[in-house]
Amino acid sequence: MQKEKIFKIKYWIGLFYLLLLSLFLYVLFSKFSIEEIITYKFIKSNSEYLSNIRENNTTLVALVFVLFGIVWVLLQGFGSPLVLASGFLLGPYLGTLIAVISLSTGATIIYIFANFFFKDLIREKFINKFKNLQNKFKQKEFIYMLLYRLIGGIPFQISNIIPCIFHVKIKNFLLASFLGMMPQAFVIASLGSGLESQIEKNSQVPTFIELISSSEIYVPILGFMLLLILGLVSKKLFYKN
Repeated sequence: MQKEKIFKIKYWIGLFYLLLLSLFLYVLFSKFSIEEIITYKFIKSNSEYLSNIRENNTTLVALVFVLFGIVWVLLQGFGSPLVLASGFLLGPYLGTLIAVISLSTGATIIYIFANFFFKDLIREKFINKFKNLQNKFKQKEFIYMLLYRLIGGIPFQISNIIPCIFHVKIKNFLLASFLGMMPQAFVIASLGSGLESQIEKNSQVPTFIELISSSEIYVPILGFMLLLILGLVSKKLFYKN
């Protein structure tokens, strides 16, 4: 019965994705040709257009992005592109905050939904792999939920439902998700902001060497690599029996 429910949910999400993609492509190609879209001039002019909208309506843009981000997460979209876009549009600091609000809110809604409808199925699928964490979560739920988010290493969509196994309180899930996603989000948002800055500075397409030699680009990349290494090391300790 639960498997049938999951199939139906996946079906409607897939159909909704297809409709949104079709609508987006229709609007895009009704206004621009493929030749225009792939030019640097197109990217730069639209980057400037978005920048002007942000400067004149920062609060409105932030609110719209939060709503879009929550819907994106509910539709099982990946987190990194959303954070990158947030940094590109809103800068490293505000972009990080807006992205984390969107991700943590959307993740919490999914957690509530999954915990209500699919708790038994999720437990059946994942309990053997994560049963060593049960006692840890019982003793210090918020701390381990925070570490769980900080370490990562699990696909975002799956990481939102695994805490159903541990009966994590909603407030702990939300707050730990918000704080735990912050470091990774800041690094990715900084990279998005750096890309926007490079487009703004260069009238011609910058070379790969020019991009990678800019501190706005290589510092976030180094930060991401450092977080990745720390995450891999911490993951072994965190999931150790």
